[in-house]
Amino acid sequence: MSIFVTGATGYLGSYAVERLLRTTDQRLSLLVRAKDVQGARERLWQSLQLHMGFEEFREHLATRIDVYVGDLTAMRLGLDAERYGRLLKGTESVLHVAAALNRMSARLCHDVNLRGTLEIVELVRAIDAMHGVRRFSFVSTTAVAGERQDETIYEDSAIDFGRKDYDPYARTKKFCEHMIARTLPEVPIAIYRPAIVMGDTRFAATSQFDMVRATAMLARMKVLPLDPGARQDIVPADFVGHAIADLHMKPELRYGIYHLSAGHGSKTNAELMRELRLGGKPLRYAFMPRLGAPFGTTAGLAAASPRGLGVSYAGALLKGFWPYVTFNTIFDNNRVIEELGQVPAPFTQYGSALLDFAIEHGFEYPHEPWPAGPPGAEVSSSPA
Repeated sequence: MSIFVTGATGYLGSYAVERLLRTTDQRLSLLVRAKDVQGARERLWQSLQLHMGFEEFREHLATRIDVYVGDLTAMRLGLDAERYGRLLKGTESVLHVAAALNRMSARLCHDVNLRGTLEIVELVRAIDAMHGVRRFSFVSTTAVAGERQDETIYEDSAIDFGRKDYDPYARTKKFCEHMIARTLPEVPIAIYRPAIVMGDTRFAATSQFDMVRATAMLARMKVLPLDPGARQDIVPADFVGHAIADLHMKPELRYGIYHLSAGHGSKTNAELMRELRLGGKPLRYAFMPRLGAPFGTTAGLAAASPRGLGVSYAGALLKGFWPYVTFNTIFDNNRVIEELGQVPAPFTQYGSALLDFAIEHGFEYPHEPWPAGPPGAEVSSSPA
């Protein structure tokens, strides 16, 4: 029996898959959108090379991974009856990580997050009817709490449908949690809500740059339109990925929802700026929080400007990022600490090296191509 995982080619999904491969002997069934099996393998390699070399990846692909070429938003995940039936029979649990994080596109968020999650719900229902499902784990976001100000937020009281949402991503994830609870009342469910995920405590590299780029832009500003005492709930990806995988594998969980966050260990803006370095040099800055509102408005105008002006991308990036850094919210993480016995490292411990890596590589990960040779000749994983 295997764990069915969506989102393995994404940033957090790659962390969860790597952790499952390293700490369990479970077989993994991975849904990958691609033209064919070899294209799916190459997408997996592009994602997992952040964590391992090709020889290790090839060994896992040959012995532990079944690739299902499909589409999250299509009926039966785009699989034919035979492959879908094989997936149902062979799956003991489901880990749904895949999501559209495009905070500016309501259409994309609705299509992937809502339609995609509905297809996964139908899959879980079918597996449960056939032979039972051990657990359905869903990766959500702390942003489901909506717009808050100067609050500590706890898991069971985070969702309030009367509150205004940050963006389409937060809104669709909030409804996904609601849909899962209403449609799978008999299935063991675990919901994981990451906060702002940036970087890795083990190495100065990342393959996800949106938040890193926005942070670098702010770090280079001489005048910061931020409250120096406001906290930023930033958590490393290795902590989040390990938590997702480890909680999914635990025989029993104490709770149904977990904030994967820095919690009360979140650093203030003043602490971040004081401790971060660019190229080994301290940052030069001055806080002017009264400029926050006009700065947010300017970012919105820049995001909506014609592309020919050359500021729309930076504006869109800051507009999407801005709510997450201005509301001074802490997402209590005592539950995950209780379960795992581990506290996430603060961003100041690894953030400087992360920013230097991102700037040095032009905010792109230096991916290695699939090794030369006949397509697929190196591996023997079943072409599901």
